[in-house]
Amino acid sequence: MATTIGNFALSSGLLEQYRAARQVTDSLFAIVHPDAIYDRPIGERHRIIFYIGHLEAFDWNLLRDRALGAQVFDEKLDRLFAFGIDPVDGGLPKDEPGDWPSIETVQRYVSRIRETIDQHLSALDSPQKPEFDPVQLLNVAIEHRLMHAETLAYMLHQLPISKKIASYEDPAPVSRIVQPEMVRIPAGRATLGLRRNSGQFGWDNEFEQQTINVAEFDIDRYMVTNAEYLDFIHAGGYHEPKFWKDSDWNWKAQHNVEHPVFWKRIDGGWTYRTMFQEIALPLEWPVYVSHAEASAYAKWTGKRLPSEAEWHRAAYGDNSLQVFPWGDVVPKTNQGNFDFQRWNPTPVGSFPSGESPYGLSDMVGNGWEWTSTVFGPLPGFKPFSFYLGYSADFFDNKHYVLKGGSTRTAASMLRRSFRNWFQPQYQYVYAGFRCVREV
Repeated sequence: MATTIGNFALSSGLLEQYRAARQVTDSLFAIVHPDAIYDRPIGERHRIIFYIGHLEAFDWNLLRDRALGAQVFDEKLDRLFAFGIDPVDGGLPKDEPGDWPSIETVQRYVSRIRETIDQHLSALDSPQKPEFDPVQLLNVAIEHRLMHAETLAYMLHQLPISKKIASYEDPAPVSRIVQPEMVRIPAGRATLGLRRNSGQFGWDNEFEQQTINVAEFDIDRYMVTNAEYLDFIHAGGYHEPKFWKDSDWNWKAQHNVEHPVFWKRIDGGWTYRTMFQEIALPLEWPVYVSHAEASAYAKWTGKRLPSEAEWHRAAYGDNSLQVFPWGDVVPKTNQGNFDFQRWNPTPVGSFPSGESPYGLSDMVGNGWEWTSTVFGPLPGFKPFSFYLGYSADFFDNKHYVLKGGSTRTAASMLRRSFRNWFQPQYQYVYAGFRCVREV
């Protein structure tokens, strides 16, 4: 079954993915206590109320004129929830809860947008503007929402536990102790990105495909664990400037950063804050830290973070065009910790069937992985005409590429070409790392 749009076709499967993505984000908003809707769990992010309106406003602003031909009904809210209330001085947002519409107003806005979009998608027989591929637009809407599903998860992770309504708890942590080891990756090629004529969906920064020659190197078989990172803390790593870049050291000192943001020191020991409770620090889980912290740890060990090309070569081997580290088979639950299966990480090495050709574990899922590569365009980069700033606004030499995916990364974004990026001093994302050593 498909809704035909000129020379395009919106498959029933794609429409179902769109509606399923809504369910994912709806379930996240459902865990927020009503009294916390106007809270801001992370200073750099908007209040929760913004995201309730933003996800629909994005779809509406993207699809309305280009594919639907629908009429504007609230231009003020379209604009507010497209951009939020951003600071003009580059500092943190300073808005107050009273600056935002009531939750009832936002919910009515969301409902009307959904009803209008669904009616038009089910009735379309031609694109409003033929130059825009509706299949591409709908993929953008789906993945934009799923990206926010992950952003919302780590944002709500920082919301006090008392302000959340537990939807479900993960099973109790299972101990799986592995010995750290490094794997030799022979010299070879890494093919990054996608060909523009491949017919595959990708964001603008995933094009154009390029092949890079990578020298031989050693890399950790497993992501660095909480246990290993604890050794760095005990060794005084947070108090030794020689392990930190100057900008990272200044950030750490200014904000009094002395441990990963998910950890809490209690009575001389450590606990770990999951989404709905505090538990004893799970030593075998991958550690989640900022790029600054990961880089300092790597330097302490005499190693470094991998480049994007090195990470790719370690994950995909000689067959660098395969979709996943294990091949082209669609991801299954026994191949990794991803696609909203759990709130929390699992012990490293828990999914042998998902290993890379070189036997590396968790290259996809269980935590994004920091690289040393500054986020920038691949050769032949062209921004989306309908979303000019999606990537280009961040080609500022201030963001680093992450690869892989976390437990809260949707299956569609586990493809080998997908690139994530964040600033180096951002602690909140579900991101870990592994180290490499020169040969």
